[in-house]
Amino acid sequence: MLRVILAGVLVGVAAVAVPPAAAAPQTCPPVCDEIPDTAWPEPWSIPMNGRYHWPRLAPLARPVTDSTFKFEELCRSPRSPDDPRDYAVAAKAVVAHPAGQWQLQAQVLHWRGETWHGGELANQVFSAAVAALQGCQAGAPEFSPSITTAAIDRVAAVISGPQVVRQYLVVNPANSSIAELVLWNTPGADGAPPVRWPLVPDARVLEAIDAPLCAAYLGSCG
Repeated sequence: MLRVILAGVLVGVAAVAVPPAAAAPQTCPPVCDEIPDTAWPEPWSIPMNGRYHWPRLAPLARPVTDSTFKFEELCRSPRSPDDPRDYAVAAKAVVAHPAGQWQLQAQVLHWRGETWHGGELANQVFSAAVAALQGCQAGAPEFSPSITTAAIDRVAAVISGPQVVRQYLVVNPANSSIAELVLWNTPGADGAPPVRWPLVPDARVLEAIDAPLCAAYLGSCG
């Protein structure tokens, strides 16, 4: 009888000791060493979803260690050797289509640790990005940026040139994060004009990439 009781106790202990399977991170905390699934904008909130039926971005997202914004690639913007993005948690999702169709890239960056410090770093990166966007032609004369929305925590721009680019960038120092959404287009091989961009208010798109940050990083927004 004693053996049966001891066996039951041991089985119970073993059952408690086995850790549960790790779930996909939805919010931070508790998992802050990768971008939570809820930090990405909803497909329905992204421009032209009615045409392209954008997929959910979290499953497409891949970690990046040398984060750059899309306009920096086009504008050949130099990257500072002590760029705070080098030690941010960052992930990027890309949805590709054939030439003549709109392409999509979304990116989320987050600085771990004390929020006051992470917020400073996020603001630093955002301010540098706005300056680089405004100076795009210095590195790439073929591109011409036009800032359509400029605020202390968000910017939107249209970049004209070999590609037509719609660039959106938001900083949220309350959760030490930056979110990017960019869509771009190039003429098809047959010279056909690209698919026309719809009339979408900047404010709607910027809010669509900012709101998920508050949902992902709990307690960061009032």
